Amino acid sequence: MSKRLLTMLGLLAILTIVLAACATPTPETVEVEVPVEVVVTEIVEVPVEAEAGDKTVIEFWTTDNEEARVDVYEAVAARFMEANPDVELRIVPIDEGSISQRIATAQAANRLPDIVRMGIERVATFAADGILDEDAAAAVIASVGEDDFRAGPLSMVTNPSTGAYSAVPYDGWIQAIWYRADTFADAGLNPPISWEDINAACDALPGAGNLLYGLTIGTDPGQNYPHQVFEQVAMSNEAWPFDADGNVTMNTPEMVEALAFYTDLQRCATPGPQYWRGAREAYELDQSGMLFYSTYIMDDLVDGSGLEEGGNVEIPVDDLAGNTGFASEMVGPNGSASYGQLVTLGLMQGADPQAQAVVEFFLTDGYQEVLALAPFGKVPVLESAVDDWRGLSPYFENYSEETLAQIANGFDSMQRWLFRPDYGPTERAVVGDIEGRLLISQAISNIVLEGTMTPETAAEWLQEQVELLLAERQEE
Repeated sequence: MSKRLLTMLGLLAILTIVLAACATPTPETVEVEVPVEVVVTEIVEVPVEAEAGDKTVIEFWTTDNEEARVDVYEAVAARFMEANPDVELRIVPIDEGSISQRIATAQAANRLPDIVRMGIERVATFAADGILDEDAAAAVIASVGEDDFRAGPLSMVTNPSTGAYSAVPYDGWIQAIWYRADTFADAGLNPPISWEDINAACDALPGAGNLLYGLTIGTDPGQNYPHQVFEQVAMSNEAWPFDADGNVTMNTPEMVEALAFYTDLQRCATPGPQYWRGAREAYELDQSGMLFYSTYIMDDLVDGSGLEEGGNVEIPVDDLAGNTGFASEMVGPNGSASYGQLVTLGLMQGADPQAQAVVEFFLTDGYQEVLALAPFGKVPVLESAVDDWRGLSPYFENYSEETLAQIANGFDSMQRWLFRPDYGPTERAVVGDIEGRLLISQAISNIVLEGTMTPETAAEWLQEQVELLLAERQEE
């Protein structure tokens, strides 16, 4: 008899014994049936889970990560899912500072999210890494209406290498000179837009009414505020950290001129060292007539800003907000610029096509809900959204139509050193290093407070420091 036949007969015998045991239940058999039933139950549930898994899952990472803001995002997501029952939209709050690391980890695991809310400074890097779906971004912009987007935000998301849109503009804030329009009118001063008019106001305002100073400029070497203000001044004179070929240009005549203009304003400014808190309080207390600040200050000019020791500034000026003008554009000898932040929605490579519908929904049906989370810091990028945006906060009623229009139009000339189109990843990284290491703030302090530098020697020092930063980056 062959081994194969013997094996078959053995298996048949074992099967006969098992069938016989099943035909005659015993206590042991009953005990065994319990886990069998559990297993069967789990197997029965599998098709249900699979059915739920048939939905398209869209993962949306947002840096609007406070609980109240996440609740609004989830409410908008719920309305989208109600209209699109085949989609499960998951809102994932993340920290702004951790985006690059989170994206790198997700990319390594081949599990990029579908949508990411991020500042414009991230867009160029992610586009260079090839992880943004530019075709998807263009499709959303076209669907929403390309003509409805402000030109400035569209130019900022344009990839200089491809000419395509790398991400979809969403919202942002604008920096400006807020100024006492009533006092300017009484003194016959022009709005502080050009360097010439800013200088004229600097000389005329001290002593006008209760004003002690023309303005407060950033001079504290340990704060980023001086850099933010100076960067706008520099760009209005076509002063940039690098030229188009990547050469460091911190000691150009344009940069020296910008340093000289900025630091010379100290002649009419609040004594230093100063940063945004002192600048804000001096303006609210009727001590200075001009203030560099973002649109986030709009409610503070009505109620008074918070004090470090608690409570709010008591504003002595009747209707300070209504008597405040807004000059977002600065015109220098060689150009003009405004400064601010643009937030975008990036569609990642590999994102499901339904992600485009989600982004479009957040720019249309859900747009005003998101803007309402912080109307002063979420200026709409769509012209069609401006009228409704103006109704999102009662504080807007304290400002003129002219001021609100200037805020809405601020994106049209908004620039940053970081976003110059011909800068590559290395140059942009060094620009971040300049700001992170407070080089501009230190140079300004050395000129204004310490008296150890002139604009010319400060420019040479900055040239040396930035060349070192560039060399460090090139060695990486």
